[in-house]
Amino acid sequence: MPIFIRTACMWIVAAIGLLTATPSSAAGVEYDTIIRNGHIIDGTGSPWYAADVAVKDGRIAAIGNLADAHARQVIDAHGLVVAPGFIDMLGQSEITLLVDPHVPSKIFQGITTEITGEGESVAPLDAEMIRQRQAAYAHYQVTPDWRTFEQYFTRLQKQGMGINVGTYVGATSVREMVMGYKNRAPTPDELKQMQMLVADAMKQGALGLSTALEYTPAPYAGTDELIALAKVAARHGGIYATHMRNEGDAEMAALDETFRIGREADIPVEIFHLKATGNLKGKMAQLIARIDAARASGVDVAADTYAYTAWQNDLSAFIPPWAHDGGNLKLIERLKNPATRARIRKDMLTPSDAWDNEWLAAIERAHGIMIGSVDNKALQKYVGKRVSEIAAEWHEDPIDTICDFLIKDNAATSSVVFGMQESDVELALKQSWVSIDTDYEGTSPDGLLGKDRPHPRAYGTFPRILAKYVREQKLLTLPDAIRKFSALAAQREHLTDRGVLKQGMWADIVVFDPETIRDVATFTDPNQLSVGMQYVLVNGVPVIDGGKMTDALPGAVLRGPAYSGK
Repeated sequence: MPIFIRTACMWIVAAIGLLTATPSSAAGVEYDTIIRNGHIIDGTGSPWYAADVAVKDGRIAAIGNLADAHARQVIDAHGLVVAPGFIDMLGQSEITLLVDPHVPSKIFQGITTEITGEGESVAPLDAEMIRQRQAAYAHYQVTPDWRTFEQYFTRLQKQGMGINVGTYVGATSVREMVMGYKNRAPTPDELKQMQMLVADAMKQGALGLSTALEYTPAPYAGTDELIALAKVAARHGGIYATHMRNEGDAEMAALDETFRIGREADIPVEIFHLKATGNLKGKMAQLIARIDAARASGVDVAADTYAYTAWQNDLSAFIPPWAHDGGNLKLIERLKNPATRARIRKDMLTPSDAWDNEWLAAIERAHGIMIGSVDNKALQKYVGKRVSEIAAEWHEDPIDTICDFLIKDNAATSSVVFGMQESDVELALKQSWVSIDTDYEGTSPDGLLGKDRPHPRAYGTFPRILAKYVREQKLLTLPDAIRKFSALAAQREHLTDRGVLKQGMWADIVVFDPETIRDVATFTDPNQLSVGMQYVLVNGVPVIDGGKMTDALPGAVLRGPAYSGK
């Protein structure tokens, strides 16, 4: 063969080789970050494999043997797990992100994305809703200068944030916008207005519709009303996420309502923080069987959990729904009235399927209720104390103590309630369709947020599962836990470009030692960051680097499929 032909053939072969080269042979490629020598657990549930991960312009650019590649930052992950960033399926950080956008309680757990908006969402908002929530805004020293999701997202993006955030539109919020706090069904015109608000929110980026049917005025909404709103969310590609009407004695009926909404609205359903309380303590298997049957019948229903035996919510949730009619100001009036207080006491002491009675659900009643946070500074000394202790100090009955505490704190108190069994928590966690939530706002041990006393799940949920249920008890395998933390959650929320380590996906990545990662927060000392996260990347930018928080705020607003971009 003549030399010039042989040379031409060699150049052709070389050119073909360049076109088909794997990333490992691209010696001159410049990446932003390369994570070398790690054990890749990609989020799908598959076993780990050895590979390097390269990041460029916020996305995963290559996975493989990248020994010859170059990057501005090289992370040696020898002996460490490299996994997708964790997705918190219910995070509650919409306001605290405006206080401390780094939300260290989240990122030190490995959380890179949060979904929020439980029943009452950050928008839509009007003057009366702001007045009703003024104590909360004042507590966080936040001025609500937005009225729509778009305005809120603009504020959030302008200041920056350490994690990605997506939100539902709350059915409670659209009800409050149209009907205020009235205990009645909407008129046809009012329902139409509510549907229009849901449609507007979906077009502005909401991920779906949410309910929190325990907290007034949400219990005033009937099933048909919720189906009508869910149909709008479904038409815009959203899901329906719910804190069900009951998580105790009437939970089976609440499940049936949830399935009906999913079926008749033709919408995927996510059950927030699945739990068994009240007379259903120890009977999680029955709840799971009911959900499995619904799934087998064609209802796309799944759930999430935070895997603790205590929950946290407003202390006012102990008061029956009828007493909340008209909002907190009316509630305070009723608590001060001897006749209505007597009625409240009777309802709290009487088992009923009509509402979720947390007094009867609490283990050891008053001793099972701990004060979490207060608005009235004069009550700060009671944070962390049990209602039984406060009742003894005040020389009164514990139910009177709850009523009087709410009066003194303008119904702004939060409480931790011990009311679940560990066996139920474990069984829920094992289900293949259960993902993970913290059900708590992002917070910090320092500054304004550090003055509150949160549930330890705020700081510890994800590392606790890795330490307690994966490493120690072996209830879950590490790949399965990571799947629950990432791909499963992304699938539920239709986040098609997150949740898995794969070329082209956004580079939300965690790097940690599976033998040392653990939670530190406790009920007695909750403001403690989890340990073990060596690196956390959000959209390719480290927010934790070498175990330390950076100044970066690379988070993005994640919008639903109906968002038009206008």
